[in-house]
This record gives sequence, structure tokens and C-alpha cells, in this order.
Amino acid sequence: MTLSPITSPHTQGNNRTQRVMLLVALACVPGFAVLSYFYGLGPLSNLILAISFALILETSVVKLRQRPVSFYLKDASALVTAILLALALPPYAPWWLVFIAVFFAMIFGKHLYGGLGQNPFNPAMLGYVVVLISFPVDMTSWLTPETSITLGLQSVLGNTLPDGWSQATALDLLKTNQKLTLDELYTNHPLSFGSLGGAPSQWVNLGFLLGGLFLLYKRVISWHAPIAMLLSLSLMSLIFWNGTGSESHGSPLFHLFTGATMLGAFFIITDPVSGATSVKGRLIFGAGVGVITYVIRALGGYPDGMAFAVLLLNLCAPTIDYFTKPRSYGHKKAVRGFKTGDH
Repeated sequence: MTLSPITSPHTQGNNRTQRVMLLVALACVPGFAVLSYFYGLGPLSNLILAISFALILETSVVKLRQRPVSFYLKDASALVTAILLALALPPYAPWWLVFIAVFFAMIFGKHLYGGLGQNPFNPAMLGYVVVLISFPVDMTSWLTPETSITLGLQSVLGNTLPDGWSQATALDLLKTNQKLTLDELYTNHPLSFGSLGGAPSQWVNLGFLLGGLFLLYKRVISWHAPIAMLLSLSLMSLIFWNGTGSESHGSPLFHLFTGATMLGAFFIITDPVSGATSVKGRLIFGAGVGVITYVIRALGGYPDGMAFAVLLLNLCAPTIDYFTKPRSYGHKKAVRGFKTGDH
């Protein structure tokens, strides 16, 4: 009998990188569909540009590294990075804005560290933060859902549109509000606020929540980081919620269904490379993202702190894992932290 010359363990699964990435891409469909319902071709424009730029950059860098191009393109990691960036950027984003975001995501967020599996930061969030810091007006002013396709395409080509065709996000309005009560703010800006959170952000978040539940069902991700993040964000907003006055930072429900909450919870912080890997580590990682997201939303200089929180916790992930090591087989207890004699 001929035995197959493979090393242990012999159990094999079907969670290949390509399959996982394609399932993540599939899970983005509900959120993308909701965005398309409200913004027409805007999300599709972002998607086409981001995927095109990502594949071109991936191919170019892999060739420069003298690696097999088809092998690296087939893992679909560049595709998922492009999709997440396209969903995070404002609909009908100018082509140059999309290119800069994708360039920093693919080059500085991925390949400069050695490629997939070596990156300490989430590539999509790195690219997003670069354009958010560099071009805050373009990143926080979204075209209204009623914007025509013609004006939207003009925006894609880089033409500046009148302020009347754009709107600030709900988080931005809440942060800059100084004298209006929440009820007055909602009345004066009906296009930006909904019954749960931001409008149409609340429906987009529901779409990503549905996609996240799909990933949990398929066991692509675990529940620890998403639930910890959502609970910590809710708890922080509940503790510091001071009613509907002009100084209010919003209710827990508002923070759950506004901005990039659900996208971050199920699609960003669950990245197995840049996030924590142990069970307790994922809980700490998710809770940390939720707390920092709220602090930036309430006190920071940017409307939504999700991307910043993720990058900060990416830096902490190795340390979190080091102090939350599980018990090794054959040992009575886990060996954690710095011990005497460690080198």
C-alpha cells in the first residue's frame, strides 16, 4: 500500500485562502446592494475603480518581486481589499482618491511587509486612513441620494460639485453641533438622520450585519471580536449618553447603526492576519476597538474613529496574543507574559 508523504496533522479542511476571501466578498453583497439602492452607480463606480487599481498594482508588484502572478491573484486577497475600500469610500469618489487609497493599501499596507500573511496592519484601513487624513472634505461630504448619475460621474472625473449636491454625514453633524437639541438636529437634517442612526447609513449597517451573520454561519469568522466590539461601543455610548441635549454624543442605537460600525465589526477587525488570534485576545481586541471608536467619535477630530481604532489595535495585537496564550497540550496551565529567563 502506498502512503501519501504528507506531514501531520492529516486532517484537511476546505478553508483555503481563496475560498475564505470569496465568501467575504459574497458577504459584502447585502451592504453593497443597499448602498446601490440609495446611491445608484456610485458604489459600483468605486468598486470598478478599486478592483482595477488593486489588480494592476498587485500584478506589477508581484512581477517586480519575481513571483508567479497567477498564484497571487488567485488567492483573491487583492479583490477583498479593493471591495472593502470601495465600500468605505463615499459613493462617486473621484478616481484619484480611489487610486491613492488603493495604492497605499496594496503597497504600504501589504507588499512592503512581504505580502499576504506578513502585514501588521489591515491594508484597507491603512489606505482609508491615508485619504481621510489627507482629504477630509472629500471623505466626509457624501453626495445626496438624489444626485443624478451625470453629476455623480462628474465627481468621479474629479470635477468639483456645488455644496448643494453634497451632505455631511450624521456623525459629522453630531460632532459639529453646538446649540441644537438632537430632535432639532434631526428635523433640520432629515436626509442625514434616520430612526436608528444615520440615513441611509442605518440600512447599510443592517446590510453588513446580515453579511456578518452569514460569515458566522459559514464559520469564516468567530463571534468573539465582533460581539466584544459592539458591546463595548454600546456600553461606552450608554455610560456617556446625556440625553437629547446639544452636547449629546448619541444613543447606543445611533452608534451601532451609523458610520462603519457593522462593516468594521464583521469585515475589518476579524482579519486573521492583523488581528489577535487567541480567544481571549479577540475579545480584548474587539473591546479595544469599540472603546477607541467611541472616544474618537465623541472627543476626537474625526467623525468616525473605526479605522484609527483598528490600526491602533493592530499595533497591540502581538502583545495581546503574547499575554493571552492558551494552555498548551500536556501543560496544566498557560505560560503567559514575560518570565524570568525569556530571551
